[in-house]
Amino acid sequence: MKLDLKRFDKSLPLPVHKTAGAVAVDLCSRIDVDIDPKQIVYIPMNVAIKIPEGYFILLAPRSSTHKLGLMSANSVGIFDRDFCGNDDEYLFAAYNFTDQSVHIDKGTRLCQLLLIKCENFDFNEVDHMSHPSRGGLGTTGVK
Repeated sequence: MKLDLKRFDKSLPLPVHKTAGAVAVDLCSRIDVDIDPKQIVYIPMNVAIKIPEGYFILLAPRSSTHKLGLMSANSVGIFDRDFCGNDDEYLFAAYNFTDQSVHIDKGTRLCQLLLIKCENFDFNEVDHMSHPSRGGLGTTGVK
């Protein structure tokens, strides 16, 4: 499957699967940016993507992003099919959790993009669920 993708800065590479077994592609910062301690900055990730019917895109931090002193401010990002206009550049909400300023160079890979199959759904409201209650969060233990 090939997706329509717009790069805002063509000096940066297209996202690619880095290994044969990779399920996601990395996105990189389009700009140099300094992030003050405990600050959230929205970093442009250089792509707008047309998502096919029946899919959505999940944006998650790379497993090494925390080593930079950053984490995703909203954990993960979900991009809907209709977020695909000419100016709909993907952004990474980066939170600097350190006590020092963090500098990110243009081209630094910060997050990964997954294309996930999905179905739209509606709800059928009921007054009683037919399955017995499990007892709340964490009821299966920790080990």
